[in-house]
Amino acid sequence: MRLTALGLVHSFPGTGTLFAGLDFVAVGGDLVALTGPSGSGKSTLLSLLARWETPKRGEVVWDGIARVGWVFQNPHGSGRRTALDHVVLPLLGRGLSRRDADSAARGILDRFDLVSVASRPFSALSGGEAQRLMLARALAKAPDLLLVDEPTAQLDRTAAGTVNAVLANTATPETIVVVATHDSQTAAVCPTVVDLGRR
Repeated sequence: MRLTALGLVHSFPGTGTLFAGLDFVAVGGDLVALTGPSGSGKSTLLSLLARWETPKRGEVVWDGIARVGWVFQNPHGSGRRTALDHVVLPLLGRGLSRRDADSAARGILDRFDLVSVASRPFSALSGGEAQRLMLARALAKAPDLLLVDEPTAQLDRTAAGTVNAVLANTATPETIVVVATHDSQTAAVCPTVVDLGRR
């Protein structure tokens, strides 16, 4: 699979150009950071890559991409449902039996160091645990393209460190991961960095 940005130019009415002539290519297994100061267009670029918005000029080309996942800045979950439930549900939606979904969910939680809180309700999770759970839930949906918006923005440095540690392992041959971040430590775990501040 391949995600290609070709000559992207974007702006909003009454504002200057956010970025122009933006080109990059990402393939399955790539982990890409979008960096730059506030207002440089990081979240807007995620929307363009998701095809939620249309660029003023240029195009976003999907090749082999059918499913897009999104992890937002603020973790949103069901307060009473357990961490395990949050990962099981998308697996059930993909057609797995309850038994297989439960087993697969525990394997995914293990990747994100969340097995110890599997039975804990979402409302009882720490900020770092909740954000890692959102990443786990998103991957359980098996997206071809996973977009992550400022995953450490609301976290202290310790919690941010735990999120960054697992973020480094989210990209697989079946998934392209693009992360918008102002956090230099988050960008540091991404092999590819697109700096919008230099556009």
